[in-house]
Amino acid sequence: MSSAMLLGHYGVKSMVVEHHRGTAIHPRAAQITQRTMEIFRTVGVEQIVRQKSAQQFVQDGAIMGVESLAGKEVAYYIANLNEGIRDLSPCERVFISQSLLEPLLKQRAKELGAELRFATEMTSFEQDDEGVTAQIRHRDSGETATVRARYMIAADGAHSRVRDRLGIRMLGHGVFSNSITIYFRGDVGPLLRGRNLSVIYVINPVLRGFFRIEIPFTSGFLAVTAVGDPEHPNTDVSAGLTDQRCLDLLHAALGVDDIPIQIEDVMHWQSEANTAERFREGNTFLVGDAAHVMPPHGGFGGNTGVQDAQNLAWKLAWVLKGAAPPELLDTYDQERRPVCEFTVEQAYSRYVTRTAPYLAAKGFQPVAHDMNVELGYCYDGQLHEHPTASKARPGTRAPHVWLGENCSTLDLFGCDYALLAGPEWPGTTNLQVHRLATELLSAYGITSREAVLIRPDGFVAWRGEGCP
Repeated sequence: MSSAMLLGHYGVKSMVVEHHRGTAIHPRAAQITQRTMEIFRTVGVEQIVRQKSAQQFVQDGAIMGVESLAGKEVAYYIANLNEGIRDLSPCERVFISQSLLEPLLKQRAKELGAELRFATEMTSFEQDDEGVTAQIRHRDSGETATVRARYMIAADGAHSRVRDRLGIRMLGHGVFSNSITIYFRGDVGPLLRGRNLSVIYVINPVLRGFFRIEIPFTSGFLAVTAVGDPEHPNTDVSAGLTDQRCLDLLHAALGVDDIPIQIEDVMHWQSEANTAERFREGNTFLVGDAAHVMPPHGGFGGNTGVQDAQNLAWKLAWVLKGAAPPELLDTYDQERRPVCEFTVEQAYSRYVTRTAPYLAAKGFQPVAHDMNVELGYCYDGQLHEHPTASKARPGTRAPHVWLGENCSTLDLFGCDYALLAGPEWPGTTNLQVHRLATELLSAYGITSREAVLIRPDGFVAWRGEGCP
């Protein structure tokens, strides 16, 4: 949906072929980072996402660890979801379930010209130098069709059939847990004891996992990645699972067994940390979970997929419009794959340090600052830095500076290249030029006679004197 929405934003029509009959039905909670919200802001859905989020979850909650919801607090990983980071972006972090987010993206993609075909599967495809030919079939009617496109984006998930068909391997830590998510109903509000908690990690001798609980605190889910002895856990949680076992796990995580609980569904999934060895094969590109799979610890997975889509969409648009040579598309893999590998490792490091210390002996990356992962990823060979340090260095995200009420420098980007120039910059260009007031120059690391060229995705392409 993000790929289709962003392609439409840049004037490219696309067809989405989706196996499922509709958008997500499970309320899997997604932490939406500031960077992803900036992308949503560009295409006009930031505010509706915020509104829906506020209806579902209390804002600015903590991410913490407990022995049980009713029991002892173990650690606070983030005391307030947006504390200390609001000055970095015009947008805030939010939580919203996938079941609420996807329809918003679907509607915007349709408004921007995407053709959406649900209950449809791609049965085969072939590539040649000029494009991709695919056979598709409607799951209910059996009707088939042949589709011809210049490029194909494979957004078909962690078990991507397209990736397998292309012979692209996944590299990394492999699968380290057969996990479950238990969706339940029950009045657990009193156990929160007035605490504003966004993610609640549960760490006790019975299980390791985490809660998300929705307003009005009578429903939520418990994800479980390991059970038993913390030093030698059983990570095949889904094997032999029964309703009673699910109830036992819920009671152990809640810390009480006298609250009536109704289990609505159980989802089986695998915890893994892997990245595809390449993100492109011919005219086909991998995005999202097809390109990288990571544990949910840190909330980076879905955000990384949206950021893949943004990096690729504007490049496809420029090539298809004849405004850039096809070689521009090679930079999708060059830029995104190292960043995604770093992000996967950071999610894995949070998994190890928060809930799976028994894996520490196998090695993991030092945990980087959240803002380095979320806003500070770079395309210049340096994988990451804190966003306050970049000063609009080429290859980094252009900094946010308020220009007026509810107007950020980031609002100047997103449709075309843009040039931000000092008041004495002498150049001329057919691009739109935005003159920065003297007091804003330091944020972009330029003098009054210099300028900064910003790509359509909000990353810096060039900085210096003269004219690029």
